[in-house]
Amino acid sequence: MRRTLSAALVAAATALPLTAQEQPHAFRGATILPIAGQPITNGVLVVQGGKITAVGGPQTAIPAGAVVHDAAGKTIMPGLVDTHSHIGGGDGGDRSNPMHPSVRILDAIDARDEGIQKAQAGGITTVNVMPGSGLLMSGQTAYLKLRDGTDIYDLLFCRDVLREVCGGMKMANGTNPRGDAPHPGTRGRAASIVRERFVRAQEYREKIRTAGGADRVTPRDLELEALAEVLDGRRVVHFHTHRADDILTALRLSREFGFRIVLQHVSEAYRVADEIAASGAPASIIVLDSPGGKLEALNFSNVNGAALERAGVLTAFHTDDGITDSRFFLRSAGFGVRAGMSRERALEAMTIAGARMMGLEARVGTLEPGKDADFIVLSGDPLSVYTHVEQTWVEGSKVFDLADPIDRMFAIGGPDVFSDGAAHTHDGEEGH
Repeated sequence: MRRTLSAALVAAATALPLTAQEQPHAFRGATILPIAGQPITNGVLVVQGGKITAVGGPQTAIPAGAVVHDAAGKTIMPGLVDTHSHIGGGDGGDRSNPMHPSVRILDAIDARDEGIQKAQAGGITTVNVMPGSGLLMSGQTAYLKLRDGTDIYDLLFCRDVLREVCGGMKMANGTNPRGDAPHPGTRGRAASIVRERFVRAQEYREKIRTAGGADRVTPRDLELEALAEVLDGRRVVHFHTHRADDILTALRLSREFGFRIVLQHVSEAYRVADEIAASGAPASIIVLDSPGGKLEALNFSNVNGAALERAGVLTAFHTDDGITDSRFFLRSAGFGVRAGMSRERALEAMTIAGARMMGLEARVGTLEPGKDADFIVLSGDPLSVYTHVEQTWVEGSKVFDLADPIDRMFAIGGPDVFSDGAAHTHDGEEGH
């Protein structure tokens, strides 16, 4: 995905299998924010084979032969997890139908899209890429690890797209999916269409059970198969919703059909925080420095994070890139604290909370031995407006370095920084 090697070198590199980072790397002297525990002063982080092997204080053993990085004065924390993004240049369902459960955003993502490198520059290492929100159901999302790569298989968490669930399902209510027939003209009709389709999915699922498996059911129905995955809890619904009444409708549908839900945006969450808490649903929110642009978000407030925290709701931040540019994602935590969130929950909302919403918490979201070596090196405290992401590492490989002139252009701007369409790697570092 990086852009300065010749096309011939890229072709040769992509013909080889991906290899894990073999030589151990040790980062010494930084303030480490493991998220899973208290901050560590003068800490040590050791990574090898794409995994974290040790994290602790200054007495932590460093393996012989390790590449030692002096991180004194820096802050190291887990790679950021973005629970709602549109990087990758994808699209999704179109206006031919209000619901497209069989559409997969992974079929539309360009792994060479500039937005992916900008996200790396922002410290994002895990992302939920969504199809658009203009429909009641825009299609299947994709959970991506932002490795350096040249095609979608280099980025997906799953490896077998035919047998594994590679993401969630994007749904929406409120103003966005309304329109002329066949689209709903009212909020009531929108909920009715959703109910009708899920009832059909329930009947299809029962047919499969009676027949003894999907391979015995003919003809196959790809839309109903995807909805059956939702009903079975294998595919979580990421539900775009803003107004308080729309939030409650989303929760009502989730309760009626028993599907897992992550509330996305929830501009008026502060008005129904207790109801969200009672439902057990998590909420993925955005912060804005310039509210406006959508009538149903008129009553948006950055106090959402604090209100949800007080109510006990699992809360994460997201970019909805390009509503918030991925390069500026880190400041979301600062906005949350400024509006009343605790520091601890704000940093969790950037990392482990989002991982939990995608079912990826066993691999990412905290700095603990055995987890993927996804972390960022910061110039200072993550809540400071003066802090920059200096390095981003994914599975022990450096994918962004502010000191690299090309990477720096992706971080701060610059014309035509990826003109040759080839890959850029970092000399002397393990990489893909």
